[in-house]
Amino acid sequence: MRWMLFALLLVALCLAASMDAANADEAATKDTSTNDRLAQNFTEHSWIFVNGYMEESRVLQTQAGFHGQKIALSTSGSGMATRTIDSEVYRDSNRDEASLTISANYDYKPYTPPLTQSDLRNALCAKNYEVGSVMSESYNIDKDLIKDTKIYQNDSFSVYEISSEVQGTARIGQRVQKNAKTVPSFIMGGTYMGYVQIRSETIVGNTSVLTLPCP
Repeated sequence: MRWMLFALLLVALCLAASMDAANADEAATKDTSTNDRLAQNFTEHSWIFVNGYMEESRVLQTQAGFHGQKIALSTSGSGMATRTIDSEVYRDSNRDEASLTISANYDYKPYTPPLTQSDLRNALCAKNYEVGSVMSESYNIDKDLIKDTKIYQNDSFSVYEISSEVQGTARIGQRVQKNAKTVPSFIMGGTYMGYVQIRSETIVGNTSVLTLPCP
């Protein structure tokens, strides 16, 4: 009789352990699924000086449709411009926020591109499929280009740093999208012509897999 009671107790303990393990697996799966739908987090620090022409746009968002936070910014025109931007998207189970701070000085004057442009070009595209980030930069060089680009990527985050000075045309593009289940949390594109200085740093976090085109 004692052996039967012991066997029944052992079976009950095994069933309880199996149920706890199943519940833990279900909770972990649910948590992973929820995290997969959260927007990719990033921070951006960007400074430019342009004596010529510029056209750039930015879109920040945390959720699709009419949910979450959304910020859009666009600037275009000719003249002399100095502009600083700090932007951020952060979303987890408790927070859903996007922020953008801009400081700028724009002085209008007409800009006429050179009649002839050099055939000398320089281009770079970097993608991190695990994080879901892509950065591209390209230059058409009319006179000279001084460039220092630093890129670090692993399975958890990406760091893109651009420091360049060009007399010609610079095109910068960035996109951050965690996976196909989320919206792009950051889309940026800019074209700068004339004499241009660019300083930019973008840091992207979290983990995902997504095939991304260059902007």
